[in-house]
Amino acid sequence: MKKDITIVGAGLVGSLLSVYLSKRGYKVNLYERRGDMRKEKMIAGRSINLALSDRGLLALEKVGLAEEIKKIAIPMHGRFIHNLDGTTAFQPYGKEGQYINSVSRATLNMKLMDLAEQEGVEIFFNHKCNTIDWKKNSISFELPDSGLRTHDSELIFGSDGAFSAARLQHQLQHDKFDYQQYYIDCGYKELTIPATASGDPIAIGFAMEVNALHIWPRKDYMLIALPNLDKTFTCTLFFPFEGETSFSKLDTEEKVKTFFQKTFPDAVPLMPDYIKEFFNNPTSSLVTIKCFPWIREDHFALIGDAAHAIVPFFGQGMNCGFEDCRILDELIDQYKDDWKTILNEYQFLRKPDADAIADMAINNFTEMRDKTADPKFLLQKKIEASLHEKYPAKWIPAYTQVTFSPHIRYSEALQRGQRQEAIMQEVMMIPDIHKIWNTREIENWIISKV
Repeated sequence: MKKDITIVGAGLVGSLLSVYLSKRGYKVNLYERRGDMRKEKMIAGRSINLALSDRGLLALEKVGLAEEIKKIAIPMHGRFIHNLDGTTAFQPYGKEGQYINSVSRATLNMKLMDLAEQEGVEIFFNHKCNTIDWKKNSISFELPDSGLRTHDSELIFGSDGAFSAARLQHQLQHDKFDYQQYYIDCGYKELTIPATASGDPIAIGFAMEVNALHIWPRKDYMLIALPNLDKTFTCTLFFPFEGETSFSKLDTEEKVKTFFQKTFPDAVPLMPDYIKEFFNNPTSSLVTIKCFPWIREDHFALIGDAAHAIVPFFGQGMNCGFEDCRILDELIDQYKDDWKTILNEYQFLRKPDADAIADMAINNFTEMRDKTADPKFLLQKKIEASLHEKYPAKWIPAYTQVTFSPHIRYSEALQRGQRQEAIMQEVMMIPDIHKIWNTREIENWIISKV
């Protein structure tokens, strides 16, 4: 007899999980705190555009959704760097033909909801998770009219994001629950580069190169821009909350104008409404959340951001959550309907990987905002790319392991990446390395260390 399954949270991971489980014949009810975004006016300014890469695509492919989702995505083949002096540089993400995909969070979420309903999933909107009775396995939801609705379920998944109500119920009624949250000192604010006038020669309506993730690295902060299907770019300013140069200091239109014209001079002409958007769009924080345990015997599990919220600087938050769904599905294949074993194995496998990508994401913030404009760093990346080309099995750059190698675990990528980084730090200390890096002697020395 198939379990009755309840998923709390109809975001990206909850919606995809509902598709996986429904395809296996489970009766799935999906509850969402918010209203149906497909029917309500979207609220701008709180969602970073997403970078869908190979891990996420593999998870979508397993349930036949990859090609459908690619239709709403734009390939990005590398980083397009905008330096302060007006020069630009393109840095490929991987080998030729490798790319990540820009996709709107809202557009993707709506598409996944549509696909879930097509699979027979019932979605209940405006249902806020209130309490969970662990003895009865029942959830009470608060409704807009202040009424309560109770639903009994044999298996509950908490998929309701970084500030999960399901996780809170799990945490409050667990005597040994470990919880850690860490906010970085930067927040983010969204801005927009609109499409250009009809007939403009640049990429048919796009104001900049369309197949790239644009970065304006400025050491302690940065602006990024990802392309959208409507030919706009969603820009995100990652910026300190406090300090000499910070959100708290940019408190007048004149200050914002002066700062942007000085700091992002080539972006300003492309953003006609940046001052208005700066004050109208919210400033949001960025948090890493680690917790344990994720499960309760055979009747509850956390998944996605509810289990492991991470900052967006490796572009892996969604991809990691989608990978949770794929790994869980493979465990169902392995253990059939033995959910106690399935959930134990799921937690055993995913917890170290979630911790690893959380740490790598924070480290990648420094790389994006500071090092992408550093000639020494760029030389290091050039050496690593050359090694990967010649010795693909022995040397895989950390970014490639995470982004283009979905069968390498995040925890393994972290360990291998740390070993390789230690070797490269030695290499970059060699006198005149910029002249001799491509010699057989240097190459052999590096490979001998791997």
